[in-house]
Amino acid sequence: MSVQTSRGAAAPSKTATAIEAARAAGRSAFVGYLPAGYPDRETSITAAIELARNGAEVIEIGIPYSDPVMDGPVIQQATTQVLRRGFRIDEVFEIVRAVTEATDAAVLVMTYYNLIDRMGAEEFARRLAEAGGAGAITPDLIPDEAEDWIAATDAYGLDRVFLSAPTSSAERVAKIVEASRGFVYGVSLMGVTGARSEVSDAAERVVRAAHEAGAERVCVGLGVSTRAHVEEIGRYADGVIVGTALVAALRDGGPAAVGRLAGELSGRPAPA
Repeated sequence: MSVQTSRGAAAPSKTATAIEAARAAGRSAFVGYLPAGYPDRETSITAAIELARNGAEVIEIGIPYSDPVMDGPVIQQATTQVLRRGFRIDEVFEIVRAVTEATDAAVLVMTYYNLIDRMGAEEFARRLAEAGGAGAITPDLIPDEAEDWIAATDAYGLDRVFLSAPTSSAERVAKIVEASRGFVYGVSLMGVTGARSEVSDAAERVVRAAHEAGAERVCVGLGVSTRAHVEEIGRYADGVIVGTALVAALRDGGPAAVGRLAGELSGRPAPA
């Protein structure tokens, strides 16, 4: 899959490339989430690099936000701490650049759209592309209201990931699939993020609906926290997204703990 950049050249989708490489190796892609700047800029970079060293093909860097309606308590506490220390949006692009320069992972940002809109869709896309970012996940943006963002991501060759939920109608799923580039984010349950003991039985239905609507790649997130979850979801999804469990590992044990958990979840720990 390729897109047109503002210079008119074809640019491959970094996220699609990463997920397809995992597929070619006979596995679903492992996607890991960490908040930008938590607990500080340098530690967040080190933790993301550990993610990539231990099996993450795709890394999501979450932008701290004052009203994170989708985030559960672990991620909310982490991002609140970052905001209290005086986080600035420029840090996101610095972190993305550092991680992309140090790893082969596709690096996406995950952000509520208000932050993009405040900077301007074109400016945000330009800076993200210049930092080497693959694109963005926008959990509160629907395709019907994404005209500016779609134009900006087209101009700079970025992936844009929209969410499909268990409650999404067939018509809505079709719009999400058509507007997404890189993958569709399949929400496995209704509610906020957080580790859970079992994967929702709705997850497979969400993936099937998106595939039937034409999605080439669907990754599942919300509630994934164990290797058993990863294996279960990997049987039907193209990628498995883990967030809260990794953030808790970073909180409790630093980047090394993130690396250990990522290796356990992905089944591909870095050589000792």
